[in-house]
Amino acid sequence: MTVDPAARLAELGLTLPEVPKPVAAYVPATRTGDLVYTSGQLPFVDGKLPRTGKVGAEVSVEEARELARICALNALAAAVSVAGDLSRIVRIVKVVGFVASAPDFTGQPQVVNGASELLGEVLGEAGAHARSAVGVAVLPLDAPVEVELIAEVRSA
Repeated sequence: MTVDPAARLAELGLTLPEVPKPVAAYVPATRTGDLVYTSGQLPFVDGKLPRTGKVGAEVSVEEARELARICALNALAAAVSVAGDLSRIVRIVKVVGFVASAPDFTGQPQVVNGASELLGEVLGEAGAHARSAVGVAVLPLDAPVEVELIAEVRSA
C-alpha cells in the first residue's frame, strides 16, 4: 500500500512549516542528483525555540522526543523546499540526531526516536532510514536537539 505523505500529515494534524531561516552562513537544504541533504534543523516553532537546555538536566526525555519530532518536521520542510513537493521524496536514507546532553545522560537513541517515528508516520516504509544519535555538550542557541537528514528524491 502506497502512503500519501500529504494526507498522512493532515491525518496527524500537522502541516509543513515555513523553512526556518538559517542562523549562520548556510542554506537549509541542497540537492545533488537524486539526493537532498538538509542542514541541521533546530526545533523552531514560529521562529522560536520552545525549550532550551540539556537533556537529562533541564529538559526531560519526553520533552526532547517531542522537540526531535519538530526538528524532523522542519527537516522535511527543508527537503521539500528543494525537492519541490513532499510526494517526490522516495525515501529517507539517513538521519543524524544531535542531543545536547547532561554529562551522565545516555538516552540519545530514545530522544532521536521522536524524529524517526515522525518520519515513519508521515512516509510509511519510505521513512525507514539508517541513523546516528549523538550526544554533544551544546547546540546552537542552547537547543536541546538538532536533526539533519538525507532524502532520496525523484525528478519532476
